[in-house]
Amino acid sequence: MNLPWHQYVMAVIYIIAGINHFRVPKLYLKIIPPYIPNASLVNKVSGFLEIVFGILFLFKSLAPIAAVGIIVLLIGFFATHIYMLQNKKASLGMPKWALILRLPLQFVLIYWAYQYL
Repeated sequence: MNLPWHQYVMAVIYIIAGINHFRVPKLYLKIIPPYIPNASLVNKVSGFLEIVFGILFLFKSLAPIAAVGIIVLLIGFFATHIYMLQNKKASLGMPKWALILRLPLQFVLIYWAYQYL
């Protein structure tokens, strides 16, 4: 696999993030907005998809599929970031400035994934 270093970084970030959905599900369940049904299933599916898309990033020919999947997930995650801003319990004790900073960071991550299309 002769990929640029940043593609490996992208893959590792999402593989680790996906694994964490299974390692510490309580953390993720706290930040899933209550209007999203079956939070446990949503957590497991999103974690599984992050792992799969992270692995797909390790293959040049499959990176565009991974990029589309990650972009869709990141757009979906906006609901969580907004919920964390609105709900003190869901904020996990993070300062307001850090929660606000996460919103534009999503756009950076979306742009980064877009580079692999």
